[in-house]
Amino acid sequence: MRIVLDTNVFVSAVLKVNSLPFLVVRWIDQHGGLLKSVTTEREILSVLARPHIAAVTIPTFRDDLAKMLATAEQVTIIERIAACRDPHDDKFLELAVNGHADLIVSGDGDLLALNPFRQISIVTPAIFVLGVAR
Repeated sequence: MRIVLDTNVFVSAVLKVNSLPFLVVRWIDQHGGLLKSVTTEREILSVLARPHIAAVTIPTFRDDLAKMLATAEQVTIIERIAACRDPHDDKFLELAVNGHADLIVSGDGDLLALNPFRQISIVTPAIFVLGVAR
């Protein structure tokens, strides 16, 4: 399975162990399939490095996330997309389309409102855990 994770899923996972986003990240860590682009990886690492987030992140979990990102499949963005009501989120749509993703996991209402996007499902962490990660 080829999966795009929105940054908010990573942030929620580091803030609350055993939360639904945490379970999503753990499932992907165990099964693989994570897609990344230069832009999405940069954003994830930048947000997780913010002092107020880094201060509450367990160091081993941060290391595990770094390893997961290092092994994620790098996707080159060829087709640009401007479809989301929040243009900041278009990078996740671009990653999904260019990387031939099966789904996007996000807690962002702007992305979820587009479900499905070009036949790519956009689901919440709860839907992912209930439907895929069983």
